Amino acid sequence: MEKFVKEDIVVIPFPFSDLSGTKRRPALVLADVKGNDVILCRITSKMNKDTYAIPLNKNSFVSGGLPLDSFVRPSRIFTADKNSIIRKAGSVKEPIITKVIRTIFSILNS
Repeated sequence: MEKFVKEDIVVIPFPFSDLSGTKRRPALVLADVKGNDVILCRITSKMNKDTYAIPLNKNSFVSGGLPLDSFVRPSRIFTADKNSIIRKAGSVKEPIITKVIRTIFSILNS
């Protein structure tokens, strides 16, 4: 089983809201915890009214990347089984992950 690290961007199936199927979406790895789980943060290419969203563009990556400019959503954290990860898409630069984690702390402390 592949080991993922904080800063990795992975592609994972997300269920439709009506649970009729799934769509592949990127997510940011926040932690690879003991066992088969990873803690992830959602990524979207559509900007909405999420005041916590952190932009990603081609300059945000150490390796790999995403096809569209996107936004990490620190207010949307979830846990997933590593076996559900389809592939690794890249890794973000350290300042991006630092900003995401600081934003999560800010949300939790508010």
